[in-house]
Amino acid sequence: MPKLSFRDLKPKGKRVFVRVDYNVPLKNGEITDDTRIRASLPTIQDLLSRGARLVLASHLGRPKGEKKPEFSLAPVAKRLGELIEAKVHFVGETVGPEVEKAANDLGEGEILLLENVRFFPGETSNDPNFAKQLAALADVFVNDAFGTAHRAHASTAGIAEHVEKAAMGSLVEKELKYLQGELEKPSRPFVVILGGKKVSDKIGVINALLDKADTILIGGAMQYAFRKAQGHAIGTSYAVDEDIPIAKDILAQAEARGTNLLLPADSLEADDFSNEANTHSITPYADGGGIRDGWEGLDIGNHAIDEFSAILKDAKTVIWNGPMGVFEIDAFAKGTKAICEVLANNTAATTIIGGGDSVTAVNKFGLGDKMTFMSTGGGASLELLEGKTLPGVAALSEA
Repeated sequence: MPKLSFRDLKPKGKRVFVRVDYNVPLKNGEITDDTRIRASLPTIQDLLSRGARLVLASHLGRPKGEKKPEFSLAPVAKRLGELIEAKVHFVGETVGPEVEKAANDLGEGEILLLENVRFFPGETSNDPNFAKQLAALADVFVNDAFGTAHRAHASTAGIAEHVEKAAMGSLVEKELKYLQGELEKPSRPFVVILGGKKVSDKIGVINALLDKADTILIGGAMQYAFRKAQGHAIGTSYAVDEDIPIAKDILAQAEARGTNLLLPADSLEADDFSNEANTHSITPYADGGGIRDGWEGLDIGNHAIDEFSAILKDAKTVIWNGPMGVFEIDAFAKGTKAICEVLANNTAATTIIGGGDSVTAVNKFGLGDKMTFMSTGGGASLELLEGKTLPGVAALSEA
């Protein structure tokens, strides 16, 4: 059943509790990237324009149920106030008499941002009493925090049981549209790009997409588990023993199902994990190449870049989760940058960036505005791609 949308609410004069994702990076108390705050603005502005009184809640970092000043949302309240034409109040508490008074005193078109919900152990354990206290601050609930929708926490799922209506916000709507709707009947060729460290972390996604995708391109550190499984030398490249049989099984499954699961033709090997490293693209694996002893594979090689680019320039639907190499270090960023550029240039394709490091990479190369959609949730997007039910979505009212 489709879920209730925030657009279907009649919020005038009501207190609307919006769970947002303000888990932003901080350095010396200053926000270094406000993307997540900006991503919440469409829902907030729509509700405010319709006369809502907004109570916003979020987590920040992992304070593990304790009040820690370095994880306070005070800097977020300040930044939100700069980004929006509305009065933003902040209380240094999440629940209790002070918060209840502040919520009751809100005028139409005003915002109250609560302190970090993870200062309470009851948040991550989905404690019903904590969920009830949060629900008491509002008349209706809107979940617009896709990045935590895969967690059954008090402020993402528990609260929905104690309010009259629970709806999804515009960000969650968008995520479901692209990570579910667009992939049900994708325009073809449909290409999946997967990177990351461990095969075991992506096995659910690979299995779910083996029957759907025309081609799956494998990059990142997990390529070396596949190459080791095939008997190639991988030097000191990252590969854990538990991944080898999994990789073997995936290769067999792809062959049996007729899916083109393509490993990088070659790798970029380096003698040091730094910009000063000596690097070189190895002889292609098919020609007997491998990574030398004492050297480590840290990116895809030149042959792989050419082969992957040729496939991606003709794709009509692409989903990308996980960089091709250690793109944070310029010496190993070429493969990831090449993928970013070919996707940016393929204007005929629907290009979906599946959260996490892939989004960071696209932003690093300044190509975010060239992609169709960039997900805000790493773990949540993976679980959705696997076909799992997200507790933060399941808890919402039916449309």
